Amino acid sequence: MSERQNRNRTLRVFAMVLATVIMCCMWATPAAAQAQPYYPPAQLDQMVSRVALYPDPLLAQVLAAATFPNDIPDAAAWADEHHNLNGGQLAAAIEGDQLPWDPSVQALLPFPNVLQMMASDMRWTTDVGDAFLGQQQEVMYAVQRMRQRARDYGYLRSGPQIVVAGGPYITIMPARADYIVVPTYDPVVVYARPRPGFFIGAAIGFRFGVGVGVAFRPWGWGYNRIAWDRRVVFINNAPWQRTWVNRYEYHHPYTVRYYPEHRELRHHENHGHEVAYRAHERNEVRREEHHEEHAREERREEHHEEHARAESHDHDHDYRAHETHGPEVHKPETHGNGNGNNGNHGNENHGHDSHGDKGHNDKGHGDKDDHGDRHR
Repeated sequence: MSERQNRNRTLRVFAMVLATVIMCCMWATPAAAQAQPYYPPAQLDQMVSRVALYPDPLLAQVLAAATFPNDIPDAAAWADEHHNLNGGQLAAAIEGDQLPWDPSVQALLPFPNVLQMMASDMRWTTDVGDAFLGQQQEVMYAVQRMRQRARDYGYLRSGPQIVVAGGPYITIMPARADYIVVPTYDPVVVYARPRPGFFIGAAIGFRFGVGVGVAFRPWGWGYNRIAWDRRVVFINNAPWQRTWVNRYEYHHPYTVRYYPEHRELRHHENHGHEVAYRAHERNEVRREEHHEEHAREERREEHHEEHARAESHDHDHDYRAHETHGPEVHKPETHGNGNGNNGNHGNENHGHDSHGDKGHNDKGHGDKDDHGDRHR
């Protein structure tokens, strides 16, 4: 074999090796990008510090919504545009606009200030969401550590807006279950020893509250809580089980409809999988509604059949009653005064409406007895 042929063969082998290496690098890059991040305890403490003093129902919803960071900016803009709505009007607007964002994000639309805080620091929001997906229990521990500091320094305490309970774990609940007040505070202040002369009572403010009554039940409000002893977040009365591993397939515990097909492809790196999965969810809902409608139709048909049988039974009863009363119709002839016309008249009258007259007479007799009882 000539030297030129050897050189060409070497070049071909080198090109094949180089192509293989490039392909391996291309495959490895997405895998590295999808690697689960890890946050040490100190970083988690700093991360949760700005929301650790939120009431438990609101904190649970914020943590869930942070796992969909790409939805937050648009949701914050929508909430700001509709900040003049509240209660049933706001719930109807959310439902009517067929919003494409995950229900955990939609649940925060009554809280435009919270969404604006999350949208203004997307790095923080993304980190919180990733930490909650991959290190949920560690996030819960971090929240408790920060609450413990705020309580030890005298900042965190019960008041007209919140109820703070101690014990093994510190819980923060709204004073009214259907009214969530959002605390405002400086993390640099409330987690450190107060300086001399500082008025502790002014460190945490409660200037913004939202009513989340029956109209917002479809978004989980009223059923959100945190089981601190198990470090489990409950959304809409169901454990939030979305993790880093199943984040593209998890079935959310919501009853509200949402429309991810309205979302642009650039809004999520795995949008196609989410749309397909959520379309499957909607198909399941439609099938369930179809089955329910079919069951209602069957119940209506059964009701009509029962009604028809009841009418048939009543008709047979009337017919038998008429036959039973038939012989009594001729009694006036036997006990009459011998006047043929009078006997025929009694016969015609009783035969015309013997059952109705009997009922009328019985009723009249009953009225008479009641009248007599009242007089007695």
